[in-house]
Amino acid sequence: MAKVRKGDTVQVITGKYKQKRGTVKRVLPESNKVIVEGVNIVKRHIKARSQIRQTGIVEVEAPLQVSNVMLVCPRCNEAVRIGFREENNEKVRFCKNSACGATIPDATGWVRHTAD
Repeated sequence: MAKVRKGDTVQVITGKYKQKRGTVKRVLPESNKVIVEGVNIVKRHIKARSQIRQTGIVEVEAPLQVSNVMLVCPRCNEAVRIGFREENNEKVRFCKNSACGATIPDATGWVRHTAD
């Protein structure tokens, strides 16, 4: 089970976009990277191929290493480390902040119901 999932709010902890927050648009588990909305913007030169697609110089989000982002706890609104525990025979993520300890739901609002 991945610590960061699509739809989670994360905060960048290193680099040019340090302290910036955004929503995870896509997770690339094979390369250990995530694409975060509004972060790590690069310019791409797109060749004209069809009339539907935009051509020219386009700004897109590039992937970031998963180790360079931290999950933002929805309850305490801080960038925190997360852990896993079992609740009612279900594996769930939780905030490791000593004052919080809240269960972190999936982006859909549901707690994952599998014990991986």
